Amino acid sequence: MKKMQRRKTMDSRETLLEVKNIKKYFKGHARGKPVKAVDDVSFSIARGETLGLVGESGCGKSTLGRTVLNLIRATEGQVLYAGKDLTKLPEHEMRQMRQKLQMVFQNPYSSLNPRMTVLEAVRAPLDIFNIGTKEERFERSREILKYVGMDEYQIYRYPHEFSGGQRQRIVIARAIISSPDFVVCDEPVSALDVSVRAQVLNLMQDIQRERGVAYLFISHDLSVVKHISDRIAVMYLGKIVELATRDELYENPKHPYTQALLSAIPIPDADVQKERILLKGDLPSPMDPPKGCVFHTRCPFAGERCRTQAPDFRNISDGHGVACHLCEEGTT
Repeated sequence: MKKMQRRKTMDSRETLLEVKNIKKYFKGHARGKPVKAVDDVSFSIARGETLGLVGESGCGKSTLGRTVLNLIRATEGQVLYAGKDLTKLPEHEMRQMRQKLQMVFQNPYSSLNPRMTVLEAVRAPLDIFNIGTKEERFERSREILKYVGMDEYQIYRYPHEFSGGQRQRIVIARAIISSPDFVVCDEPVSALDVSVRAQVLNLMQDIQRERGVAYLFISHDLSVVKHISDRIAVMYLGKIVELATRDELYENPKHPYTQALLSAIPIPDADVQKERILLKGDLPSPMDPPKGCVFHTRCPFAGERCRTQAPDFRNISDGHGVACHLCEEGTT
């Protein structure tokens, strides 16, 4: 019953941002081949939703997040928000859009200016977008810092005087102070220990419930993604290979790569035995991806068709999409 209610709520949400066939290729050095960091990716995010994005290091997750926000220009494709294609906007128009499209970067130690006080760093978006009077900006900055758990006496301190968890709270405060609709969170808790990680995740969920912000939550930690996401996209070598609701993905994974990732999640019970799916080989180079299915070089079930023909991404059930020949043949 709860799962049905959750699905009904998800289906009724308004689409906030739509990514269509986005590609990001970088100029390569070997034989002039491009590095296909993001290769034909499509998805949408609803208002107030969290889409988790998981995959191995080097699969293109961070590049995808930055491309969606137009921090780096897409090679091809569209990112549609508020009736506009962000990939086609000139810089001055994109600058105004950034009031509603923000990012929490992976490293809180490098994403804060060491010469700015916490108050100055958090107030910066209000100054840039010319929101409110000088007194209103100060008051709003003070309130948002209090909201994320910072004390009054700390607002004039500098970033080096804070712990990693405190810095990440400051970065989150800076991201939400302009009341954005959408925030890309690039490994926002990977540098934090477990207890602080839980506090930051709970803070992000509180912000979402109260302000209706949507997240693209990038992480390699499947336990964290399960805790915070509504839907989850699995990325491999620049492509989305599976996308489903959180419960569906964890209970009924279809792609062999997803199955392998889920088998690696540790279980906090020594008496429970879990079969681990070990993948052979390393992640191929995005400069020279395999022909056919990009995963076939490491897939234990790959056949001749997988080596020669790339699978289409298709829906196998309501809201569950996968790019795998085995699913088409009904063998998974």
